[in-house]
Amino acid sequence: MATIRVPNEVPSPAQDSETLNQAFRGWGTDEKAIIRVLGQRDESQRRRIRESYKEIYGKDLIHDLSSELSGDFMKAVVLWAYDPAERDARLVNKILKDKKKKKSLENLKVIVEISCTTSPNHLIAVRKAYCSLFDSSLEEDIASSLPFPLAKFLVTLASSFRYEKDKTDAEVATIEAAMLREAIEKKQLDHDHVLYILGTRSIYQLRETFVAYKKNYEDVDGCPGDADLRSLLQMAILCIDTPEKHFAKVVRDSIEGFGTDEDSLTRAIVARAEIDLMKVRGEYFNMYNTSMDNAITGDISGDYKDFIITLLGSKI
Repeated sequence: MATIRVPNEVPSPAQDSETLNQAFRGWGTDEKAIIRVLGQRDESQRRRIRESYKEIYGKDLIHDLSSELSGDFMKAVVLWAYDPAERDARLVNKILKDKKKKKSLENLKVIVEISCTTSPNHLIAVRKAYCSLFDSSLEEDIASSLPFPLAKFLVTLASSFRYEKDKTDAEVATIEAAMLREAIEKKQLDHDHVLYILGTRSIYQLRETFVAYKKNYEDVDGCPGDADLRSLLQMAILCIDTPEKHFAKVVRDSIEGFGTDEDSLTRAIVARAEIDLMKVRGEYFNMYNTSMDNAITGDISGDYKDFIITLLGSKI
């Protein structure tokens, strides 16, 4: 349930390219035109605009956007303009190569999100894009950038290819819930059984396993063991079980307290605007008893605010 609104009549990619090129000319940039065009085009339309822009003007649209815009507005527009697989590959690489960021468990949630809330084919596309962009495999960089328990867990998630159809086995769910329980009791969250279950089973089968676990045992929230690994495991379970709740929490955390975490807010909105942001909005209200849109727009301003509002499906 996407939130972006594509007009009934959409100009051709060449016309959109001309509008964007005109927005870059003169003494100042026409930010409203950029928002109006890119903020109301779906993935395939944005791709055709980039191709057309390159063909007509001999320049890369992403480069021009990066040069003409600034701040959080620029970051948000550029992320949105990227092909989704390239966007995710760049997000992961930025975390793994930034010595400060990779030390923060909070930033590792990006790898969990991409691995557990996207389709198997998208995850393969991310891995291919990563290899093409950075001359290294995603798994290799995770393994070389992080300590062993975390690297082992995240490599398993990032290299998974899950069966997508709604097919489950209740008996397998009960057995594997018991295997998870045993690993938790023994403080072996990186046990091969845990990684096998989380890295090979379909989303639907895993949800069945989580139901069996909650029915027979306490929640994973109270499990002992390595704190960082436990946090990533809990995050993975939430992303698999109810991704809309995870992203509602990401949005909430990004605007709570002193200051706004614009990077996290942008990532959540951009990543889900064409997937399930309407459901994220509903879960946000259920969890926090307030409007997500109002909470976001009351915390940000300027062109950045206008662009985020557009992706949320509202008129500026």
